[in-house]
Amino acid sequence: MTGEFSSAWLTLREPADADARARDLVATLRLPAGDELVIRDLGCGTGSMGRWLAPLLPGPQRWVLQDRDPALLAHAAAHLPSAAADGSPVTVRTAEGDVTALTVADLADTSLVTCSALLDLFTAAEVMALAEVCVASDTPALFTLSVVGEVTLDPPDPRDAVVAEAFNAHQRRSAGGRQLLGPEAVGAAAGAFAAAGAKVCVRPSPWQLGPEHAALTVQWLRGWVAAAVEQRPELDLDDYLAARTAAAEAGRLRVTVAHQDLLAQKD
Repeated sequence: MTGEFSSAWLTLREPADADARARDLVATLRLPAGDELVIRDLGCGTGSMGRWLAPLLPGPQRWVLQDRDPALLAHAAAHLPSAAADGSPVTVRTAEGDVTALTVADLADTSLVTCSALLDLFTAAEVMALAEVCVASDTPALFTLSVVGEVTLDPPDPRDAVVAEAFNAHQRRSAGGRQLLGPEAVGAAAGAFAAAGAKVCVRPSPWQLGPEHAALTVQWLRGWVAAAVEQRPELDLDDYLAARTAAAEAGRLRVTVAHQDLLAQKD
């Protein structure tokens, strides 16, 4: 699986991601006590998941950052927190490679598997395989910020629905012979983990973007519209994008982008 996001984009969205994640799921994690926690972060990007989660967990931690982009891996490894919630040390190692090819052996000493804004890039078969590997190795999984295909813009525009429909179709596209799950990813993952024998909890984790998020809103709009036009080249959205970005830059546009977080673990 190849990365689709630049370092600049990942950095821009990090504060909104941190605000959106369902922190209550962390409190329900069942993790081994007294030992070093080993956390494998799939598609780690710049390491934002580690920066958010490591300070919330107690005890010594070893983060295994996995991605196919060596530049992102190097950045992430250099910018994770050095201490856990109770001051215990946090150490890091990197693993360059395909996050869809994990085995039970890979997770032999793993306490938790995480990912952020990644599940939509998996196929149904890949999600099923990941669920089976996690459950077989008795490894809890915390997957955050998966898109679910729902966007609300205020004030509304009649063309919002057209763009959203085309964007969601783009999320479900076939890429390199792989049929991506897109907005169906959380439902597919929940079903796969439940079928494998895990208890699944799902929580909403929406972005709530207001005037204070103007720069992020503008970049999100550009990417949202670009994906819609890539999916449906006949759409003429130049005027729409210009009006929407102008409104965002002026602090007159609010956007809610729905996501869901998923926690799966054995009883």
